[in-house]
Amino acid sequence: MPFLSIFKSTVLLLFLVFSSCKGQQKETDPVSAIQSGPPAPIKVAANRTEAYLPLLKGKKVGVVANPTSVIFKEYGHTHLVDSLLSSGIDVKKVFAPEHGFRGTADAGEHVKDGVDTQTGLPIISLYGKNRKPSKEQLSELDVIVFDIQDVGVRFYTFISTLQLVMEACAENSVPIMVLDRPNPNGHYVDGPTMMKEHTSYLGMNTIPLVYGMTMGEYAQLLNGEGWLENGGKADLTVIELENYTHDSAYHLPIRPSPNLPNDTSITLYPSLGLFEGTNVNAGRGTEFQFQRYGASFMDSTAYNFSYVPEPNFGAKHPKEEGKTCYGRDLSQTPRMNEVTMEWIIDAYNNTQDKSKFFLTSGFTKHAGTPLLQKQIEQGMTNEEIKATWQDDLENFKKIREKYLIYD
Repeated sequence: MPFLSIFKSTVLLLFLVFSSCKGQQKETDPVSAIQSGPPAPIKVAANRTEAYLPLLKGKKVGVVANPTSVIFKEYGHTHLVDSLLSSGIDVKKVFAPEHGFRGTADAGEHVKDGVDTQTGLPIISLYGKNRKPSKEQLSELDVIVFDIQDVGVRFYTFISTLQLVMEACAENSVPIMVLDRPNPNGHYVDGPTMMKEHTSYLGMNTIPLVYGMTMGEYAQLLNGEGWLENGGKADLTVIELENYTHDSAYHLPIRPSPNLPNDTSITLYPSLGLFEGTNVNAGRGTEFQFQRYGASFMDSTAYNFSYVPEPNFGAKHPKEEGKTCYGRDLSQTPRMNEVTMEWIIDAYNNTQDKSKFFLTSGFTKHAGTPLLQKQIEQGMTNEEIKATWQDDLENFKKIREKYLIYD
């Protein structure tokens, strides 16, 4: 073979080898691997001190907080109030929601005014004789900081606390700053929608049971839709989350209330929380709150699981205290993306004396409508019941979309 032909063949072969190696190198390129790796960790607004401390300097501050109001550190966490004080912020008082500032009160138990033993700050209860800050309580304040972890369920009362605080701020010209946190049930919208005539502290607006919004987004909705009393509008600032989307799975490092101890209880809470309006025990008085349900009056032959509720942290007098409850263990349930009626229908169908089942007033307040009880009593299936929610859900999603901050 002539030398020129050999040279051309050799060059062509080297080019092909080089191209092949380059292609292989691209597939294992470390930059590409990083870009396709796990998402950046979520950063709660409280940790973004650079975004809000300058806005609080030189001001008299009130804080609405509970045990979840923390700044996360590499090792552990510090409470927001302690951090604000150590940063030279003039915190004047703390407002405490349901369960109290330190989180030791039972669900529904009145929280008393007092003094925080760790800081000496006065604590004003928003779950006692008044649930809305008074003009006098706000008179010396330049701004309110609201920082509470929500779980995205309408009858979880912290969104009602947010609304009443915003109303008080609007009425008294006190700005409010919401430090946003992830909604662990923020990836879907579902459940029956509250009827206006049945609103209460367990649901103050015509929203679905699961509304798919963070506290910051919901605050914007309250302002934007004119849902504050007399159509008022608060001077609102939302300090946003970083690296959060509504599809983000978020593990709550601190239980948001005494009877929501883990991720499983939180994902089941929208469905099992409806048992609060019945005589059925939903795990209170055990270490598996909102991860099981049962009652002594349910058919023991229908279940192979039983337990006995006893007084414990967060449940001084649980339903069916000291009685053997027959029901279901749901502690292995994975993350859910819907509200299901299957379990409450199951419990109702296996109650021989149906008159023992519903606490009618309480169930309507939790469901937001008397229709759900009637549907269960009439024998409608889970699918049939859920079909009746859809028009209201679609209408709410259109409203919700206007106020979403995160994808």
